[in-house]
Amino acid sequence: MSSIQHITKGIIKENPTFVLLLGMCPTLGTTSSAINGFGMGLATMMVLTMSNMVISLIAGVIPDKVRIPAYIVVIAAFTTVVQLLMQAYASSLYATLGIFIPLIVVNCIVLGRAEAFANKNSVIDSALDGIGMGLGFTIALTVLGAVREFLGSMSVFGYKLTSGDGMLVFILAPGAFIALAYLIVIFKKLTAKKV
Repeated sequence: MSSIQHITKGIIKENPTFVLLLGMCPTLGTTSSAINGFGMGLATMMVLTMSNMVISLIAGVIPDKVRIPAYIVVIAAFTTVVQLLMQAYASSLYATLGIFIPLIVVNCIVLGRAEAFANKNSVIDSALDGIGMGLGFTIALTVLGAVREFLGSMSVFGYKLTSGDGMLVFILAPGAFIALAYLIVIFKKLTAKKV
């Protein structure tokens, strides 16, 4: 599989949010704005890519009985690094995302890719898989956040696009479910193969 196929697989064919429906907690909890979705997606992509690479390197020496705990330790280490970097250099975003940053450790996308892909493939392929899945997750969260922000406050990335107020429901939790459902339908329509 070429590097382009590794990356596009995570964006289109196996998009974690719109196709596999993984990682719904941060998807629904952090996407009240486009910048929040983008920040959460990038943080997850960093952890996913780095942990995939390390797990690919050490997979041969980890006994099967402690495989999952060992993967969680690796993922937790990279999550801590990302958390500290965000706290130092993007403190307002870190304060907004709050508890969702440490919860990357238990995000099923990260652990799932470690178990399903990284422990069976080379470091390069695992890195490309992490980038592809991370990009797919980042794009999905950013789009969902942009839609919710626009419909909820008539702005995108904090920039007011039109005068007037939006529909508050889209900034709140029910709006996340409604917007995600419609985006999944649109994504499926756009990516459906013509027979």
